[in-house]
This record gives sequence, C-alpha cells and structure tokens, in this order.
Amino acid sequence: MALVPHQKAPRRERNMFTSSEDTAMMKQIQATHAPDGRELSVKPLLHIVEDIFLRATNVPGITDIVQHQGEHEAQVDELEEKALQNGFHETIEMLSYNINKISCEMSCKCSGGGDAHATTVAIFNLVSNYSWDEKVVLALAGFAVNYGEFWLVAQLSLTNPLAKAVALLKQLPDIIERADNLKPKFEALADLIRAMMDVAKCIVEFKELPLQYITPDTDLEMVTATAHIPTAVYWTIRSIVACASQIMGLIGMGHEYTASTTEAWELSGLAHKVNDIHSHLTKQLTLCIKHIDEKRHIEAFQMLGSLFEASHVDNMKILRALIYAKDDQLPLFDGSTKKRASLDVLRRRSVLLLISDLEIPQGEFSALSEMYSEAREQPARPENQYELVWLPIVDRSSPWNEIKEKQIDDFQRIMPWYSVYHPSLLDVAVIRYITEVWHFNKKPLLVVLDQQGKVVNPNAIHMMWIWGSLAFPFTCSREEALWKEETWKIDLLADSIDPMIQTWMEQKKYICLYGGEDMEWIRKFTSTAKQVASEAPIQLEMLYVGKSNPKEKIKKKIDRIQSEKLSHVLADVTWIWFFWVRLESMWHSKVQHRRTVENDTIMQEIMTMLTFDGSDQGWAVISMGPGEMAKAKGDTILKAFVEFELWSANANEKGFLPAMIDYLHELHSPSHCNRLILPPGTTGSISERVVCVECGRLMEKFIMYRCCSD
Repeated sequence: MALVPHQKAPRRERNMFTSSEDTAMMKQIQATHAPDGRELSVKPLLHIVEDIFLRATNVPGITDIVQHQGEHEAQVDELEEKALQNGFHETIEMLSYNINKISCEMSCKCSGGGDAHATTVAIFNLVSNYSWDEKVVLALAGFAVNYGEFWLVAQLSLTNPLAKAVALLKQLPDIIERADNLKPKFEALADLIRAMMDVAKCIVEFKELPLQYITPDTDLEMVTATAHIPTAVYWTIRSIVACASQIMGLIGMGHEYTASTTEAWELSGLAHKVNDIHSHLTKQLTLCIKHIDEKRHIEAFQMLGSLFEASHVDNMKILRALIYAKDDQLPLFDGSTKKRASLDVLRRRSVLLLISDLEIPQGEFSALSEMYSEAREQPARPENQYELVWLPIVDRSSPWNEIKEKQIDDFQRIMPWYSVYHPSLLDVAVIRYITEVWHFNKKPLLVVLDQQGKVVNPNAIHMMWIWGSLAFPFTCSREEALWKEETWKIDLLADSIDPMIQTWMEQKKYICLYGGEDMEWIRKFTSTAKQVASEAPIQLEMLYVGKSNPKEKIKKKIDRIQSEKLSHVLADVTWIWFFWVRLESMWHSKVQHRRTVENDTIMQEIMTMLTFDGSDQGWAVISMGPGEMAKAKGDTILKAFVEFELWSANANEKGFLPAMIDYLHELHSPSHCNRLILPPGTTGSISERVVCVECGRLMEKFIMYRCCSD
C-alpha cells in the first residue's frame, strides 16, 4: 500500500499568528523593505502570470477542477493581448533575472519541507528594493515559472518523448491518469492561486490610483489600506511558498505518491485567510475609488461651470463636455435615420437640449413631435435653424434593467430628433450640473445653446408651447419682443389646438370656448347658447376644452358631448392638455419677466383663465375676430344667456359681443371665491404677493396636495 512519504511532507501552515507573533513577524518583514525609488508597471507581468495559471491546468481531467478560473481560450488570448499591448517585453527585460532567482529559491527551499516563514523572508530579501506591489507580482512570477514548467512537462509527457523523459527523471506521478486521486489537492491549489491572484490584482489597483485625487499619507481610506498592504503581501507570498511546496512535493514521487487530506486542508486554510485579506482590501479599495470619484465629479462639475462661463469658437467643447468627451464611439442616435451619429452633426448649430427622465408625458411628447416635424418641413426658414437632442436622465442609484432599456429603445424608435445613444454616456457631474444649475426635477426642460455653446435660455419649454419654432432663437430678448407683438385675442388663447378655429375666424363666426365637468350645466349652457344664437341672430360655434390635467373623467365628458351633439370637442385629450399647458406657460413667461395683474393686461386674462380652471363650476369665453372677449364663470354666463331679452336691444345697437360684456358687468357680484392653482414645478417663480384678478385684493396662500385616480 502506497504511503505519503513523511520526509517530503511540508510543515503544517498556521492560519494565524497571535498578535505578538504577528507584530514581530511584520517588523521582520518591514526590516527587509528598502525600495530604491524606481517605478515599474507590473500589470503586464501580472497578466502573463495569470495567463500561465489559466493555461497550465487546461488539460483533460484537470480542467474541471479550475473551472471557476474561467480558463477559456478567448479569455487566455485576451490576457496575452493585454500583456503585449502594455509593454510586457520592456518590463520582463528588467525583471527576468530576479524572477529566475525567486524561482530557484523556491525550487531549492520548498523541496525539502523547510520552514515556510524562513523561505518567505528569504524571498522578501530578494525583492527588498521593490515596492509592495512589485514584490508580490515578482513572487507570483517566480512561482508561475515553476508551476508552468511542472504542468508543461505533465501535459506533454503523454505525447512528447522529450517531455516523457524529463517526467521520468523527475519521477512525476501520472497526473492526467490519476486526476481523480489528486483532485482534492488540485482543487485546493486552484482556490489558493485564485485568492493570491485576487489579492495581487487588488494591491496593483491600489498602486495605480491617481495620486492627484488621493494620497497615501493624508486620506483616511488610503492610510488604512496602506497600513494593511504589507501584511497582505506577506500572506500572499507565504501562500505562494505553500503552493510551491505542494508542487515540489510531487517531484520524485512517481507512482507511489498518494495525496494527503491534510495537505488539502492546509491549502484551504491559507485560501480562507487570503480571501479574508482580499475582502478587506476590496472594501478599502471601494472606499478609495468612491473618494476619487467624488473628487473627480467635483472637478468635472467645476470645469463644466468654467466652460459655460468662457467664450468659444463653436459649440463642440461644450457638447463634448455635456454629452461624451471620448472618441471611441458615436454618442448620438439620429431619429431620422435610426443610426448612430457623431457630435459633429451639431457643430455650429443652435442646439435645444430636451432633458427628461424615461417617462416623458405623452402630451408633451406628442406636441413637441408635431412642432419639430413642422419645422423640418421648411428647414430653410430662419426660425427652423436648430437641432433637438434628448438627454435622458436616469437614477444611477437604482440598477439598470430590461424595462429601462426597452423604454429607451421605444422612445428612440419614435423620436424624430437626435438623442444621446445611452444614458450611461452622461457623466455623473453632468447630471449634477443639470440638476443643481439648470434645476431639473423630473419635469422636462428645454435648454437652448447657441452656435458657440452658450446657454441663451435655461428652459425654453414655455416659449416652445406658446409660439413653437417662431420663438427661435429662444432668447430672453426674443421672448420680450414676441410679447410686445401680442394682444389678448382668440388666436393667442387657442393657437392651433384645432384647425376649425382658424376657419371660423375667417368666416367671421362667433367662437365660444367653454370648460368644466358638470354635465347638467354643460347641457343647459349649450342648449341656451344655441337658442340665443338663433334669436340674435349670430353664427356661433362652441368648442369644449375641458380642464387641465385631463384624465378619464374628461374623456367620458367628451364622449357624452359628442353622442348628444352638444358642441364641438377636442377628441384627442392631448390637445386639451396643450390648451391648458400653454396658459400655464404664458403665466410662467410673464412671471419671469416680472409682469403681474396690476401692470399687464394679458397677465390679467391669463390669471382669469387659470382661476376658471381652479373653480368647481363651468366657464365660457366668447369671441369674434381679434376684438375683445366676453368671459365669465358658468352660472353668470348661463344667466346672461337666459336673460338675453333684457339686453337684446343693446345687442342690436352696439353689437352682440359688446352688449354681452356690458350685461356681464351688471351681473358681476362683489361676493366671489377665486382659486388659482399654479402649475407644478413653479415654486421658485411664485411671488409672495399675488392679487385677485377680480377684485385686486391680496390672495391667501395655501398648500394643496392632490391625488386624482380617474
């Protein structure tokens, strides 16, 4: 019966020193440390070492033992390519002598079951002039030479006469044929090698941290890690010695060798310790990287601010800083061609940045798409000389998933304009800038950059809703000029929500826009208005525009109005939304220009419409052409129609609309309760002093929370 040769058994490894032993041991190791100040990049050498470990056991019967190491040919080829690309030949020329010395040291001292700690110290003495990361990689390289030679002979001995002869002289056991018997030993070896490589990679990563963002002497995260790295290097080299002892123990054993369970336990114990060290170092490395990222983000954030303050020849510096600075991929997706595109397509163009999350409201998307498509139909017109780019902002704290990926794909499939190809291309500092400086908070923004990349409007969405592309170039002065051209009339109020309005205006018909949710009032109002129009006689067209934030309840009202043929309706609720969002945008625009109901007549009318929407009852506005409009809440305007006989004579004399306005003034009661519900996301624009549009008194301020599930 074959026995494990006692003279070859390596001394049992201790999992832990006691604290006093640990301190003494590290003092001994620190005494060997005398770096000469040379800086070497050992990462390419580490790639070659990993390459050897992966290829060494890629043989039938043994391959499955180290499956978790990922010894696939593609991975091995990738490692080899990395090493060559990173200047391996230059590095190996400088280090090959010492690698061979370490290899010989292990061959000699690990063959006879010598003291593992003494051998470890001897290796530290060989690498005394190197930094800690260089020490551990050189030790691994020395072991990799022995390990690779061992497996090269073992693999080739089955088919190559030279290898077979060498194996015979070394008295290697038939490893391939006896894979099952040796499996526990090689499993333990593979686990320990993987753990050693993990620690070495971690230490090298520490060495490569950019010192302009973190310093070993002052930053707490780095100070803590630096204090533990010597211990980590010691236990890694100590484990290398243990692995070398196990491999050397196989030489000369021939067919008599039988694996010991104790040996596997020794290796497993070391693997557990080294894994614990790796876990600790990884946590410290994560903290260091987080510290570096925070500093980088602050630097990038400040740089972005400086870029926007500076003057530029064109917009490319700004766009690269905002969207994507590298040249390794095309960062845009062209909505017209459905292909990726470079930032050059935006060079010296006015750019509108549509900033939103992945849930753009359908109404806003539809309205913006229609405006953009109209502008593309006449690209030569001056007001259409801009490009639109969607910047999708996602919450980086939640994991990316297939649902979000599908949302991006769905939007890009239907968007006619450019978009950032993927949200991950946007730097964290850019998202911070958009949030803190441009005040993005879920509600879509439309930031306008001129041809030199200067921000000419931090949010032109309100201008776009009011005037569309006519607002180009979307500057504050252009907004002021557009308001000077406007008066309160039906085409400003209703714009292009329905093409019938323009037709009615050309036909000089009276137009009545009305809203509310009370179907009983709607029936009475529409039937009475039709009766008065017949008696007046005037041509009257009525259009139902519902309420802001239209939902299922308004859809049902529309269906009933249509089925009962009470009036015209906006069948698509998007246009009801658009009618009200334009009014909200007008309010916002006026507030930005410091206009109030006390100094601006259009602001008075806007506030009146918004208070109509805030009330619980219906309302109506009646107009004919560009002149003055009659308006009132539901009960008042219905009463005026019911009592038409009382002012019909005045209507014959002055005209229908002036007479109606006079009668509404007579019906006006000083007793009223007006509510103004301001659009969400405008808190920063709200003045502490808002007066009632009806009586001029200061309005009380309340906070309202609303949840509408209809």
